[in-house]
Amino acid sequence: MIRFFQLTLIALVLISSAAIAAGPDTSKRSKTAISKNTPIIKKSLLSKTVRLGSPVFIRIVKSKDGSLNDGYLELFLKSEYGQYDFYKSWPICTYSGDLGPKLKQGDGQSPEGFYFVTPSRMNPYSSYHLSFNLGYPNAYDRAHGRTGDYLMVHGNCVSIGCYAMTDPVIEEVYTIMNAAYDKGQPYVRVHAFPFPMTDENMAINSGNTNIEFWRNLKTGWDWFETHRKPPNVTVESKTYEFGPAN
Repeated sequence: MIRFFQLTLIALVLISSAAIAAGPDTSKRSKTAISKNTPIIKKSLLSKTVRLGSPVFIRIVKSKDGSLNDGYLELFLKSEYGQYDFYKSWPICTYSGDLGPKLKQGDGQSPEGFYFVTPSRMNPYSSYHLSFNLGYPNAYDRAHGRTGDYLMVHGNCVSIGCYAMTDPVIEEVYTIMNAAYDKGQPYVRVHAFPFPMTDENMAINSGNTNIEFWRNLKTGWDWFETHRKPPNVTVESKTYEFGPAN
C-alpha cells in the first residue's frame, strides 16, 4: 500500500511538472498569427545578438509626458551577453482610466505595477483577437485590498481597464512570447508604469496623490535602467522590494 502511494505521488509530480513546462494553448487564430510573423521576426533579428526564442521582458508606459493616449509598450530580448536589448516599441492603441493604479473592480483603471505572465495566462481564443492576462491583482495589490480580475493586454483596440493594441501588434508580441515559452522561459515579466520614471517627470508629478506609490515603482524602473536586466520583485510590508533575478 505504501509503495502504491509512493508511485502515485511520483506520477502526480511528473504530471504537474509537465503541466508547468507545457507551452501556451493554441488556436487556429494563434497558429496563423505565429506562422505569419515568425519568418518576419527572424529576418529582423539576423544582425542582432538576440534570437526569436530569447527570454522576453515587457515594459508598459501609459504616457510619454503625462498626456493620455500617447503610451507605448516596449519589448526587450535577452542577448547572448546576458543583458536585455531593446527590440521594438509600439504605441498603445488605447487604455482606460487616468494615470495611477487600479484600485477596485469597476473603476476602469488600467493597472500599474510589476506583473508576470505564465504560459497559462496566454489566451489564443480571446474575444479581442489574442491576449495575455497580466495577473492582477498581484501580491502588492492584494496587500492593499485592491480588487479586479482579467486585466489583459489584447488586440482589437478597445479597452475597459486593459491595455489594447492593434491586432498586428498583439500578433507580433504574442509570437515572440510564445517562442520564448517554447524555449523554456517559465514566465514573462511585465512592468507597467504611468510615465518614464525620470527625475524630471517625478518632480513634475510630485503633487499627485500617487507620488509615494510611484516612488516605489521608480526603484524598479531604475534597476532595469542600471543593470539592463529586470529585477526580481517581492512584496515586504506592503512595499515592492527589488533584487537580482535568478
